[in-house]
Amino acid sequence: MKPIRKAVLPVAGLGTRVLPATKTIPKEMMPVVDRPALQYVVDEAREAGIEHFVFVTGRNKGAIEDYFDRAFELEATLRDKNKSDILDRITAEIPAAGTTSFVRQQSPLGLGHAIWCARDVIGDEPFAILLPDVIVKAAPSCLAQMVEAYNQVGGNIIAVDPVPMDRVSSYGVIAPKAGSDTSQALIEMEAMVEKPPQAEAPSNLKITGRYILQPEIMKLLSDQAAGAGGEIQLTDAMARLMQDQSFFAYKYDGLDYDCGSKLGYFEAVLAFALDHPEIGIDARALTKNMLSE
Repeated sequence: MKPIRKAVLPVAGLGTRVLPATKTIPKEMMPVVDRPALQYVVDEAREAGIEHFVFVTGRNKGAIEDYFDRAFELEATLRDKNKSDILDRITAEIPAAGTTSFVRQQSPLGLGHAIWCARDVIGDEPFAILLPDVIVKAAPSCLAQMVEAYNQVGGNIIAVDPVPMDRVSSYGVIAPKAGSDTSQALIEMEAMVEKPPQAEAPSNLKITGRYILQPEIMKLLSDQAAGAGGEIQLTDAMARLMQDQSFFAYKYDGLDYDCGSKLGYFEAVLAFALDHPEIGIDARALTKNMLSE
């Protein structure tokens, strides 16, 4: 098995669910306490051993590339003012030279097309996909847990977590392979079902937005027909790959937050503020006071 060294982060979306905030700010750069949402996703991947990040961008996403670059004027100002703690924090988050790639998705043709745009950088290696709308609070990180599982079984792995059955119709869920023990963290699967009615749902394990896929997915994406919404869907290509390769669902230990929705974004800010090492205690007191008013 080849190791998981590369990760694709599709960041070309318009963020229509959180407009008007995303009219001028990429949704991935919206702050969650003291850093952009995207930084949490990158940190998760780094903890998993990812060495090279492929950002699939679109128009008006230049702020993402700038964020992961040096800011010489800012660094000089912080240095002159002896704000070494902040300076060290900022410079520590800058990727090493040559460890990031930015490729452009010129047209909004779907998630599958966005992943396919990274094909030349990925090459013939298995790789991770992290959807930047989703922040996962977990220790070790969600992707680190998945990589450990991958090292055991190989193949393709999809992160899942259980939701109440009365909510399955809001998510994509996995169908376990017949005879699989769904009480285990690693479950062999045979299909994915998008937003099934509760009575027809094959499980209550929703797909979280973290994947480890084999490079053969790229060839399938190259001729994948448009699916739901007239877009090239990653799930359609994965369903085809599932006919030839093993797929496992992995029940990670952690909590996920959908920063692509207004309520999910608020939940993420609140959750990370309450656990923040600098402001957590005060944030809890403030929240309690506000709720008592």
